[in-house]
Amino acid sequence: MSKFVLDANCFIQAHRQIYPIDVASSFWKKLKDLADREIIVSIDKVRGELFENEDELTKWIETHLDESFFKDTEVDSVLFQYQQVVTWAQSNSDQYVPRAIEDFMQYDNADAWLVAYAKETNQTLVTYEVSSPNSQTKIKIPDVCKAFNIPCVNTIQMLRDLSETF
Repeated sequence: MSKFVLDANCFIQAHRQIYPIDVASSFWKKLKDLADREIIVSIDKVRGELFENEDELTKWIETHLDESFFKDTEVDSVLFQYQQVVTWAQSNSDQYVPRAIEDFMQYDNADAWLVAYAKETNQTLVTYEVSSPNSQTKIKIPDVCKAFNIPCVNTIQMLRDLSETF
């Protein structure tokens, strides 16, 4: 069975726009179930992004997801992959403006770390970002995944791939 690593926007967009916690509790129960079965995980950098705001989402995460859900990226194998992802970004300076590369490589920005973690663990990356191969101002996760042959899907496709309903 495939395993999936989730971007922060999988939680944020779901909570704010698609499946508010107070309205779509079955979606959140499904996420908890998938997390408990270790089918989905995320990384420490995503946790940092999610906890920038103290809101209903952070409270839900604190009470429903085990601390181990957010995997440590400060391990040698992930750091090695991160270096490869950063090198890729730098090698594309003919496409991306310097600010896009700087933003992508920012230490607290989860994007490059997510790609590195997915690459190291052979997991599918889940994000609501959409490919934009001609973008010059933002490096998009799906485009980096494509460069490294990492499967990348959105939340709905992940649920379909898992044959999950709620």
